[in-house]
Amino acid sequence: MIQGTGSNVGKSLLVAGLCRAFHNRGMRVAPFKPQNMSNNAAVTEDGGEIGRAQHLQARAAGIAPLTDMNPVLLKPESEVGSQVVVQGKRLTTAKARDYAKLKPSLMPAVLESYHRLKSKYDLVLVEGAGSPAEINLRHGDIANMGFARAADVPVILAGDIDRGGVIAQLVGTKTILDPQDAAMIKGFMVNKFRGDPTLFDDGYKQIEDFTGWQGFGVLPYFRNAWKLPAEDALDISTPKRSGKPHIVCLGLSRIANFDDLDPLANDPNLSVSVLKAGQPIPADAALVIIPGSKSTRGDLKFLKEQGWDIDLKAHHRRGGHILGICGGYQMLGTEIDDPDGIEGPAGCSKGLGLLNVKTAMTPKKALTRVRATYCESNLAVDGYEIHIGETTGEDCARPFATIGESQDGATSVDKRVHGTYLHGLFSNDVFREFYLSRLGISSSELKYEESVDRTLDDLAHHIEMHLDRNELLRVSGFAK
Repeated sequence: MIQGTGSNVGKSLLVAGLCRAFHNRGMRVAPFKPQNMSNNAAVTEDGGEIGRAQHLQARAAGIAPLTDMNPVLLKPESEVGSQVVVQGKRLTTAKARDYAKLKPSLMPAVLESYHRLKSKYDLVLVEGAGSPAEINLRHGDIANMGFARAADVPVILAGDIDRGGVIAQLVGTKTILDPQDAAMIKGFMVNKFRGDPTLFDDGYKQIEDFTGWQGFGVLPYFRNAWKLPAEDALDISTPKRSGKPHIVCLGLSRIANFDDLDPLANDPNLSVSVLKAGQPIPADAALVIIPGSKSTRGDLKFLKEQGWDIDLKAHHRRGGHILGICGGYQMLGTEIDDPDGIEGPAGCSKGLGLLNVKTAMTPKKALTRVRATYCESNLAVDGYEIHIGETTGEDCARPFATIGESQDGATSVDKRVHGTYLHGLFSNDVFREFYLSRLGISSSELKYEESVDRTLDDLAHHIEMHLDRNELLRVSGFAK
């Protein structure tokens, strides 16, 4: 199990890289994260949802993503509450205080999923959440030491030298942990080193001396991490490329499934920006994307508070194009009605009015991987749906796509505003090229899925070069 000295120390990337490294050695390996918190979810082969990081890790391991890989997923809907997804299906919505009481009851499901994976694979690589040093959360813990001790899984602790104070991170964690928890830690690694790693030799030795733990290596900063799908909205990285066609995404407060942007950000012919609160939509935007949201009416209010509703209408008047995906599609309509408070406080919100459609929130959740046909070109596209709500109206007579006998999305009369429930569209290279061409934008010859796999191989090689994989296997009990 890879635990970290804090959030964002690189646990997800470490597990992905190790999955690919051991997979390349011919091992049957699977990722596992007992509890995750993310609105960037993925649809699995068995019809549920898991965190996007576990989806990427499964890909790195060369296997299909399964709900067992992330048995508890928390999807924040507000500052104080989250939807609780257990083994791929929504269980309830709970405030933080109520979830603290609920989580001990989820340990049986966590262990059930873990043991199912353990029975099928040579090696299960477990990712912790946050930090085990958050001892105020230790009671009933299912994410870090609570799980490690219940499942008897050895722990490697990762520190982040890029944010500074890595010696204090690691030594302090040892100091503050309950001795039985600390006994689960078999060693440490230092992540994100910039420059010559030998300059840290003395510090590395001091960590070993203070903690008594074995060191598994110093991993230099992996500069191509931005090419891989990020799970945390704070990690969205979009290289600015001056002089390139500008695509703008609204940075909603509860943005979800924002990996829709990754293929665009990876295209060297494009410049992609994610707007922060208070930033206006720039006049040079060729396309504005309103992404998915975990709280559609709440984020519609947030959007209007930034003045983006006014900017969107000005962008449209100038001849600009707008694409709403999932929650963004719902916002483009004239009305979002949630009389039963399914996604937040009950009520009805006036939409942006850029599409002549209305959305009614319903309890049933669409959660499926699909193959659709893009109506304008009859191109086949692979994607997935993960939403609640049904959208109807006059503009649905011009659907964005068809899925079998069903229709998806809507198109404005002038064909410059589109809405769709389909995620993952731009991962389809041919679709991406065609869609951008209708905006007068020439796409590069980027093969996005191939690029992700190359980056995972590069990450695995990076890890092979700097971490002691044989010792990691020995600690895991795999090596004879």
